[in-house]
Amino acid sequence: MSAEDLRKVPKPKTAALMGWTFEGHDDETGEVTISFDGKEDFTNPVGYIQGGFIAAMLDDAIGPALIIAARGEKFSPTIDLHTHFLRPVRPGRITVKARPIQMSRNIAFAEAELFDARGRLCARATSSNSMVALPTGLSPQPSETVEA
Repeated sequence: MSAEDLRKVPKPKTAALMGWTFEGHDDETGEVTISFDGKEDFTNPVGYIQGGFIAAMLDDAIGPALIIAARGEKFSPTIDLHTHFLRPVRPGRITVKARPIQMSRNIAFAEAELFDARGRLCARATSSNSMVALPTGLSPQPSETVEA
C-alpha cells in the first residue's frame, strides 16, 4: 500500500472547502495524517468549530486511509460514523490521524482522532464503510488529484 494510491481518486470538492492537506502515511500502521483549515466561517455563535465540520473532517481522513489500504482499487462510502466530541475546537490548523482497524472484501472498520492547533485531542470517530470498486473510466485531472 502506498500514498500514491490516492492519486487514482479525484480530490473531493469538500477537500478544498475545508483546506484538506495530505500530510503523510505510515506504511506499517496504515495511519494517514490529514490537516484542515478550521476557518472562522465554520464556527457556531460562541466561536467553536461546528460539530458537523468536525465530523466531516474525521470522515475525510478515514476515506483516504481505507483507499490506501485497498491499494487504490476500492472506494469506501461511509455506512456509519460515530463521533465523540471531547472538547471544543477553536479556528486554526486541525490535524486528523485515521487508520483502518479491520477490512474484508466488502466492509471496513476504521477510527480517527482530531487534534486542535495546540495538539490537544478534541474528537474521536469510528466508522463502518462499504468497500466498492472504483468506477471504470475514473480519470482524475492533475488539478483534482490528491497531493501525495
